[in-house]
Amino acid sequence: MHLFFYTIFCRLYLLGVRLAARFNPKAKLWLEGRKGLFEKLKAAIGSRITHDSKIIWMHCASLGEFEQGRPVLEALREEHPAVKILLTFFSPSGYEIRKNYEGADYIFYLPMDSKANARRFLDIVQPDLVIWIKYEYWYHYLTTLKKRSIPTLLVSGIFRPDQPFFKWYGRLHQYILESFTHLFVQTPASQELLAGIGFTKNVTVNGDTRFDRVAAIVEKFTPIPAIEAFCGDHPTVVAGSTWPDDEEELDHYANTHPEMRFIIAPHEITEAHLVEIEKLFKHTIRYSILQKRVPGTVSREQKNTNTLIIDNIGILSRLYKYATITYIGGGFGSDGVHNVLEAAVYHKPVVFGPVYEKYVEATELVEQGGAFPVNTALELEKTLDDLLSDKAAYKKACQQAGQYVHAKTGASKAVLQFIQENRLLTN
Repeated sequence: MHLFFYTIFCRLYLLGVRLAARFNPKAKLWLEGRKGLFEKLKAAIGSRITHDSKIIWMHCASLGEFEQGRPVLEALREEHPAVKILLTFFSPSGYEIRKNYEGADYIFYLPMDSKANARRFLDIVQPDLVIWIKYEYWYHYLTTLKKRSIPTLLVSGIFRPDQPFFKWYGRLHQYILESFTHLFVQTPASQELLAGIGFTKNVTVNGDTRFDRVAAIVEKFTPIPAIEAFCGDHPTVVAGSTWPDDEEELDHYANTHPEMRFIIAPHEITEAHLVEIEKLFKHTIRYSILQKRVPGTVSREQKNTNTLIIDNIGILSRLYKYATITYIGGGFGSDGVHNVLEAAVYHKPVVFGPVYEKYVEATELVEQGGAFPVNTALELEKTLDDLLSDKAAYKKACQQAGQYVHAKTGASKAVLQFIQENRLLTN
């Protein structure tokens, strides 16, 4: 893509957000979060002339990328407590949820990419090290970092043949990649693709830092008494990050199995969506209501309830602990399945829809026998019945799921070792 067309794309994107902000809450947050951003940034960080601490800037597109980069960020914080950390997000779904995260000193939206914004942003921040998580290749930010000789790392990158980097028109994108000091990629396939366009000396295959993140969640697990009481000793299906298509695949099974427990944690928790879920599942209670119950008491309504709807954010990664079988949403939509690792790390079988091929961890989990893709509601119900009735098959699936995740931890340590060996924070 020529720089001219890239500039047009950025301007059209900004125009589209402004138009959408009139009726779309996320677009409105995207705009409002960037108002007066440079003034706020300067007030928070202050002048580097009087600020002796080094600054690490980590950029994440959204919440998923933050969770991916979090093990690296927290390890750096532990090893370099005097270093200041700036965390930026492009999407409201990341910033709004993690704007009070205590592991970073400064948390902001990233201004829209432009030559002027990149220069102004870097003039204020003056980072000593930059870590970019997985993707979002903003031309002006990255090329300006290179011009200023600021070490910049890509962590947990993943590349596919259909990306612009590998097309005849991809020179601009290749130039963006040249801005990285080093690229840590998830798979040998990504390394081979990069080698095909000349990136051979500064690419390392070290896996996905999300494995470290989910392993850390298990190590620091804290119980949720209300969930534990709801599940009791009933077989339980925990369905996380669900969309309407997923819920429509699950509702019949839940409605015809009153002896089981179902926990639905939708990806979108708008009131309209919650109401639609309540229409599909006949015997429901919301988590916000369940929490208010006096411990040890069971209402008449709750006695006839087998489906719990999660209407808050922040507990999904712990919910999978209570599952007999897990279901991950997104696999019946064009974007594909959501994070399967949060469930598999608890040694629980994972079920999801047919759209999962572009996610390496989902594909490998299927190959290992820890995950089961389904194409229809009938296939889903048969898979659930098979796992619940065949104890040997269930036990094997549990083992394969957990072993797969734990065997792939350690990517974060490799990044830290590179930073130490190259003295990126000690020069």
